[in-house]
Amino acid sequence: MPRAAALERLAYTLAAPALVAAPNLAPHGPVTASIAVAGTVGVAGIAAASNAVEGRGRKVLRWLPLPVAAAIDVAASYTPGLGPYGLDVVMAGVFAAAGGLVLPMARHARRHHRPALAAPAPQLEEAPAAPPAAVDDGADELTKGMRQLWERAGMPARTLVVTAVRHEGCTHDLTVLLRAAEPGRPITGLSTAAVAAAVGVDDDPDIIRIDAVVPTQGRQGGPGWAEVHITPEAAQRRRRNPTAKEKWADRIAGARGGAPGTELVDVNRDNRRRVTFYRGRMADTTESPRIDLMKVLRGLGLPEDDSRAFVLIDGPEFLISVFDEPPLSPTFPATRQLLTPDPKTGMYVSGFSITGQPVHNFVFQHDKNAAKHGLVLGVTRGGKTQFFAVTMVAESNAGHIVWLSSCFKDEKTTALGEHIDRQGITPIYMARQLRAAKALCQIRAEMPWAYDGKPHDYKPGDDRCPYKQLNVYADEFMTASQDPEFGEFIQADGDALTVMGLKYGIGFNPAGQSPFAHNGFSTEMKDNLRQNSRPVIFNMGSPSATRKAAEGTMENPYEVPTIPARYAPKEGSAIERAMAGEAEPENGVSTGGVAVVVLDNGRAVLMKALYVDFDTDLAELFPSEINRLTDHEIRELEKLGLWGDWNRPPDPGEFWPEPDEDEDDGGGRRRKPRGKSGGQRAEVTSARQALEAIRSLTDA
Repeated sequence: MPRAAALERLAYTLAAPALVAAPNLAPHGPVTASIAVAGTVGVAGIAAASNAVEGRGRKVLRWLPLPVAAAIDVAASYTPGLGPYGLDVVMAGVFAAAGGLVLPMARHARRHHRPALAAPAPQLEEAPAAPPAAVDDGADELTKGMRQLWERAGMPARTLVVTAVRHEGCTHDLTVLLRAAEPGRPITGLSTAAVAAAVGVDDDPDIIRIDAVVPTQGRQGGPGWAEVHITPEAAQRRRRNPTAKEKWADRIAGARGGAPGTELVDVNRDNRRRVTFYRGRMADTTESPRIDLMKVLRGLGLPEDDSRAFVLIDGPEFLISVFDEPPLSPTFPATRQLLTPDPKTGMYVSGFSITGQPVHNFVFQHDKNAAKHGLVLGVTRGGKTQFFAVTMVAESNAGHIVWLSSCFKDEKTTALGEHIDRQGITPIYMARQLRAAKALCQIRAEMPWAYDGKPHDYKPGDDRCPYKQLNVYADEFMTASQDPEFGEFIQADGDALTVMGLKYGIGFNPAGQSPFAHNGFSTEMKDNLRQNSRPVIFNMGSPSATRKAAEGTMENPYEVPTIPARYAPKEGSAIERAMAGEAEPENGVSTGGVAVVVLDNGRAVLMKALYVDFDTDLAELFPSEINRLTDHEIRELEKLGLWGDWNRPPDPGEFWPEPDEDEDDGGGRRRKPRGKSGGQRAEVTSARQALEAIRSLTDA
């Protein structure tokens, strides 16, 4: 008998004498009061149990002894003594006997009586019923064999094998279609380990893959179905001889690979150009590729040679080009045909990209109906002057006027001077050149056009325009702008020319080794140059410096390509050479002429500029006649004292007002007040200018 039932029967037996004695010995005692309270609780319990939805009778029987005991206690209190014929004793006996009958009726809904704690009895659990086996539907031998293996494994995740299809050309690779044993129930708890144990293969993601099933014509899908791919042969082949896409997914597209989150679309080989193209894209097209080219090359098992491998990014897609030989090492000779701009668009070929595509530049901005500026950056011997020659030839062939100034004498600039309007050396020449170009803006603003006698803004290609486009070049502009005597005039007039020159057909083309403000390129100048040209950045000394300079000329920097230090393909192993004591291979050849070109959309590409051979006659490239200013423009410049020999010493009052005669520098010489044109003091924008200002004030 359960312990709870035994205790309940004992309580009924012990309560019977109390029901007889309490009302006769102490009618108003605590025992009688307790019995009355218990009866009240029992009545409330019966009232609540009568409203129950399930087990109403059982619950009423469990509460019934309490109100019955209270009724017996009340009846005994109104009978004298033990009542007639010992009625009190009879009622108490009936209560005790009824307790033995109420007990089983109150416990009849319990399916299992809990054993006593002192003697727990083990209970045998019923094994869950096995799902019904699939009905023989005429399946092939492979499907029947798979069903036997599946039933032997105990129907993992309570699923049934619908079909099993062997992969073409394989003995053990197959795809198994599963469904839940109970229709309408989703498949839960199906693991690759359970599948591996059922068919006897390793639990490897390369061997076992579980996919969802998409509904098709004549077949259901959804969570009640699953498709299991078991491919031990393919996994073994993938480890030994992977395809290009498999190698990319395993070695490169992972979180620690060279191109995480990407997928390989195609691999193409161009035997004519001896290049292999790896075209890929992001698996999530909302993200941008993050390509570590060296890690990608290691993953593909290719030599880590930055002169033969390049990456091009276009939105979520990218192209990696791996050449057999450095594609930018050949020389692309400049020709008259390549450097003759299109008369409508002003575009000409300035070089070729790594893929052999022509890279265009322009001599005027057709879409903006204006002239163009230019910005060329690079360290010494990087190719800036060579590129000057390319652009000057194109502009001369377009009928433009070209002026060139530089700080230092150079063989190439002297040779170019024979085929352009004006060319000179020294900072004072550059200062006068910029001052004359700035004055031409006002002169041209007042020049009437013949067809209506009114002045108009410059219109490229308009035969009615009374003047030709002027392109002003300033080589080593950074050095010139920091000249202690004329640097402030060069920088001020250069800023003004970039702002106002385009409207009057005057473009400014500075060249230097840095595009930043502390090196002469003010923010205003840099913004105007960037928006009205295609900046060209040659080697700046290191990949990081080149990238920084390119980003400084881009409004929204994209991935900037790297210019290799030299064309030096890696030969053999550096470790083996070190162990053998062998010398390292030669450095290779220079990458002079290779530049990063920032296109109109902000994307940067790598280009090898056309080569102008200065040892030959440049007349084959330039037009037969040199384009020059009109007589009217020259007369107006002469009236302002801005024409003539720009190399002559400074005229009195030309750059700064003449000081009083009693002012001298302590050595009998008159001091030169420093200031901008018009006698205003120049704004100090560099440490050198600050030092010069201090010297002029303190006679240091």
